[in-house]
Amino acid sequence: MPFELLTWLPIGLLGLAVGSFLNVVIHRLPRMLQAQWAAEALAHESQPETEDRRPSYNLSWPGSHCPHCHTALRWSDNIPVLSYLWLRGHCRQCRGVISWRYPAIELLTCALFVWSVATHGVSASALAWAGFASALVALAAIDADTHLLPDAITQPLVWAGLLAASGHLSGQTLSDALWGAVAGYLFLWTVYWLFKLLTGKEGMGQGDFKLLAALGAWLGWPALVSLVLIASLTGLTGGLVLRARHRLSEDGYIPFGPFLALAGLWVMAWGPLPGLHL
Repeated sequence: MPFELLTWLPIGLLGLAVGSFLNVVIHRLPRMLQAQWAAEALAHESQPETEDRRPSYNLSWPGSHCPHCHTALRWSDNIPVLSYLWLRGHCRQCRGVISWRYPAIELLTCALFVWSVATHGVSASALAWAGFASALVALAAIDADTHLLPDAITQPLVWAGLLAASGHLSGQTLSDALWGAVAGYLFLWTVYWLFKLLTGKEGMGQGDFKLLAALGAWLGWPALVSLVLIASLTGLTGGLVLRARHRLSEDGYIPFGPFLALAGLWVMAWGPLPGLHL
């Protein structure tokens, strides 16, 4: 028992720490991108360019603070899960409600790290799959919040999948990973343009192409049919639930990224659906 505890405790703690960092990425990265786009648009319109003296905003600055009263958090308020339980889901200063999603993402990431090591042992493969799963968690939450799938995550995830295959870390051949990335991107790209030609509307964002390319790179082209089917069915179910609860947007649009990420985690853990592994 002591040996097992010494083995799994550091892995669980690492997963919690990464989950805490993912919460920062989920909250800040979209705001960083929007600020960058606004600055680029302003620079394009203004003549001559003026020096931007606004304080920087990135993943490390400013320090963690309450989203309601903006009070800087103590180190003891930043302990994954435990701080949320100790404070009963409220800010110490203003008693504003802290979203349950923060500890949920920390616990989910912890579980994914433990799964990776339980499946692949203490190895580079386990670290690779834990990183892949963590990226999917971040992308799903960002897309659900903002309808964005940042290139800063999707594009490195494609390259990481190809590198993992070439280093024999993902269980895919480099050929399967490469064609998985190509076919994944081209499939949704084709669906996008067919839908746009038939309806004159955009049915999905281009970030979805890159995300399916990344899934194909990690899971191989034979898994693409299962990935698309799982994502489509869960997306349809999610849309029906939102409609029944009167929480569907007026245009009926729901982001596809979270369902692609869910499909990726499903196939990672349980493999492609029976009979659909090409």
